[in-house]
Amino acid sequence: MADGEWRAILRSLTEIANEILEITEFNCVIKKPCRNLSRRLRILTPLFEELGEIKDLISEVNMKALAFLKDSMEKAKDLLKFSSRGSKIYMVLQREQIISEFRELEGLFEQALGGVSFGKLDISSELKEQIELVCAQFGRASKRLDASHLELYEDFSFIYNHTSDANILQILCKKLELRGAQDLKQESLALEKMCINSTGDLREGMEEMYMVLKKYKELLQAEDVVFNNSGSDDCSPTGQKIPAYTNVCSQKLAIPDDFRCPISLEMMKDPVIISTGQTYERACIKQWLEAGHRTCPKTRQILSSTSIIPNYVLVSIISNWCEANNMEPPRNSITSSLNNAASSCSVEDVELDNLLRKLKSNNIEDQRFAAANLRLLAKHNSCNRLRIAEAGAIPPLNNLLYANDSLTQEHAVTAILNLSIRENIRGSIMSSGSILGILHVLENGSMEARENAAATFSVLSSVEEYRMTIGASGAIPALVILLSEGRHRGKVDAARALFQICIYQRNKGRVVRAGAIPQLVNMLLQNGGEMVGEALAIMALLASHPDGKAELGALDVVPTLVELVANGTPRNKENAAAVLAHLCLGGHKHLSQALTHGFVNPLLDLAENGTARAKLKALQLLKLVEETHMQSDGQISSN
Repeated sequence: MADGEWRAILRSLTEIANEILEITEFNCVIKKPCRNLSRRLRILTPLFEELGEIKDLISEVNMKALAFLKDSMEKAKDLLKFSSRGSKIYMVLQREQIISEFRELEGLFEQALGGVSFGKLDISSELKEQIELVCAQFGRASKRLDASHLELYEDFSFIYNHTSDANILQILCKKLELRGAQDLKQESLALEKMCINSTGDLREGMEEMYMVLKKYKELLQAEDVVFNNSGSDDCSPTGQKIPAYTNVCSQKLAIPDDFRCPISLEMMKDPVIISTGQTYERACIKQWLEAGHRTCPKTRQILSSTSIIPNYVLVSIISNWCEANNMEPPRNSITSSLNNAASSCSVEDVELDNLLRKLKSNNIEDQRFAAANLRLLAKHNSCNRLRIAEAGAIPPLNNLLYANDSLTQEHAVTAILNLSIRENIRGSIMSSGSILGILHVLENGSMEARENAAATFSVLSSVEEYRMTIGASGAIPALVILLSEGRHRGKVDAARALFQICIYQRNKGRVVRAGAIPQLVNMLLQNGGEMVGEALAIMALLASHPDGKAELGALDVVPTLVELVANGTPRNKENAAAVLAHLCLGGHKHLSQALTHGFVNPLLDLAENGTARAKLKALQLLKLVEETHMQSDGQISSN
């Protein structure tokens, strides 16, 4: 295997490991196996760093073993992501399949790590011992079964097959961390998403899942009546749902502003979209138009058309919110058909063909109206994203990225951002030449549009093969400028994009030359420290580049890094130690400065209590301190 192929495998391993490090929250049902798997994989991270420093050719056997390890890491990442976002009820009822996947992965890692001849690799003895320990842990883990999964399933079966027992339901709610309406809403949406994307075999168990969820809702509703609504004449003493838009009790809940009509300020029953992209209650906007007005009540823009389109997406969102908060959703004569349209993901029902015609027209008002509606349709619905892309909307949206009208431009780039959320659409976005248009918006658009352009680059650069193209497009200087000028959200999106782009080695020099390092150092020193984590993550990558290391070394950053090693979050300690390691290994000046600021004790603590990567960096620095002291003692003795 050629050196280039080996380096590609190593890059992939590093990128996958970094993605796994970002997954920190796991479904409570399978939290233990997720944490165990994640912890073991974190210990492997320093291995990839040390392998990257090896200059000799790796044996064919080790290359194949590490390629197999890469495939196993990819599967582990997918399983952990799935476990992080998934429905708790789904996880319990699919326990056998999920446990089987964890067992299979543990066996794969045992096989992959067992196939690597670590004795023939030029890595530290401490790291070899850690890898051997992890390999043994995978071997033992594949032979164990967590009995808690079986207990949960038995509890579920009892609830499903018997009359609801409030005590058992309460215990089960506690185990699943379903503590209130918000948790229930999230669980309901997660379950719905999983069932929509499921195979036919799973759909046969949907009745069981939804029955258990319904009993949870009944329990929470009953508790709400007893404990929260007692003594209120406006609430039903039987716990029956009362219409949200007439219920005094519902006023205790903060109705989201997006659910209120800008004219009546009431929760919308029949929301519709007008040509400016704003949404109103149908009756209110009709009354406005019938009175002879030809402007948007909210934006005061002149309407290009008086046509209105039902906002099916918002109807579905309001309905889900009301359901999660135990309120009857607003209804009128057509609400049922609207809900059916929204749940079926049918973008045709909102005149996709008509929107595409407007998108391609020469009328800027039509273009803005179409882009705004496509932006909205692609925001929450994966099926809509696919249908919009397949209908050919991406090329005309690309054209609108150069529109002179800032609002149209903003709608277009945000529509592309929403489409890019679906992984299998990203290739179409890249191949259609969207990159230059997105860059144009990033450089010239409104602040909102620039932020969404940066977010689009962040999503696209999560794909390894696109990082080189984005880096070479000229996007890096514009992202660095947004890092300095943007609002907090824009800075975060710019930082995330730059981090992903910097994973590709050749982009690091581009980021340094774009002036990122002074801005990153400034972010470390700012009061409040909102962006310290993002800044350190990028600096840790840039410090491995000669130009980045030199520029960091010219700035007075060592004292701040020492302070972060001592008092930062675990992730910030890790990255601060990584930057210090690059600086101190390259010059005695920075090591002396770090010693002056007392970084030995924080390093000792980090070597004992830090993350796996932090421990490795701390040990490297402590070894360097020891060698420096030995050299100093030797010079004194010779004198």
